[in-house]
Amino acid sequence: MNFLDRFLGLSVIAQRALFVRNVLIAGTLFLLFFVLSCGPGPETGTMEPEGKAPDFTLQDLDGEPFHLKAEKGKMVLIIFTTTWCPSCRESIPMYREIYETYGQQGLVVVNVDIQEPADRLRQFVKKNRIPYRVLLDHEGNVGMAYGIVGIPALVLINQDGEKISSDTPTIMQILEKVYTRSAAF
Repeated sequence: MNFLDRFLGLSVIAQRALFVRNVLIAGTLFLLFFVLSCGPGPETGTMEPEGKAPDFTLQDLDGEPFHLKAEKGKMVLIIFTTTWCPSCRESIPMYREIYETYGQQGLVVVNVDIQEPADRLRQFVKKNRIPYRVLLDHEGNVGMAYGIVGIPALVLINQDGEKISSDTPTIMQILEKVYTRSAAF
């Protein structure tokens, strides 16, 4: 006797109970996937911070290319996000403050949006008044090269092109030390 025969042989109440159970299991798995894929990526320690940062070239919303290697000699903060991620949206004020505080002192801040259409992203940037440069990672290759498994995620790259941190509190401490010291001179 196969599954369908056994299922049809059950009472209506038993069929409904089985259906509800399966829907609950599927919903729980979907919710678990959603929570794990859109969480505080930087604090999870999923990326090895040491070593050379993978080079990349992506276009921004104006169609202009951004070449990471062209930023050598500058500290670069890469923010990995999507428009659908609630944690990403909630973090925009913090990213805006980082840009406004340290961008004038030389920190290069770029947002790498993973696998979303330019039109949707353009509207999102305008609505949320995002002042820093937003790049399009259409295929998700840059996110994969950096080992991003949860978003939002931050990666700080030093002047020599090396990844120095992917932990938000550590990044904030580094920025305070580097740019407070630089501003004093």
